[in-house]
Amino acid sequence: MTSWRRHVLVALIGFAAAFAGVVAGRAFIAPAPPVENEVHALLHHALDLDPGQVARIEALENGFAARKAALEAELREDNVRLAAAIKAEHGYGPKVAAAVDMSHHAMGELQKETLQHIFEMRGVLRPDQAEKFDDAVVQALTAKKK
Repeated sequence: MTSWRRHVLVALIGFAAAFAGVVAGRAFIAPAPPVENEVHALLHHALDLDPGQVARIEALENGFAARKAALEAELREDNVRLAAAIKAEHGYGPKVAAAVDMSHHAMGELQKETLQHIFEMRGVLRPDQAEKFDDAVVQALTAKKK
């Protein structure tokens, strides 16, 4: 077999292996959808919302989207600071620890905002809808990971 054919064969085998790894990873290792995704799916597909509820929930979602985007931007900035600290210290030093603490603060704020958003949406629901909503939230939070 000529040299170029051997290189093409190796490249094709490498590509096939990488592709198989990605497929296997997505099938078996992919993270569960975030709780808010499951809750939103329930809201929009299973609770039979009336038009007024839909409008109020859309307004809540628009407000939450802006707050979430700001906190996610803060998390990205925290990651930049963490990367710089790691580069500077090459270990778990005081700059890395401080950067980690900063990112934990932003993560906590995002979690609080998400929970407040969930409770705001719950406030729009009728009692029968709220019961299903509560069950879905509890299920999403306590579901065992694959």
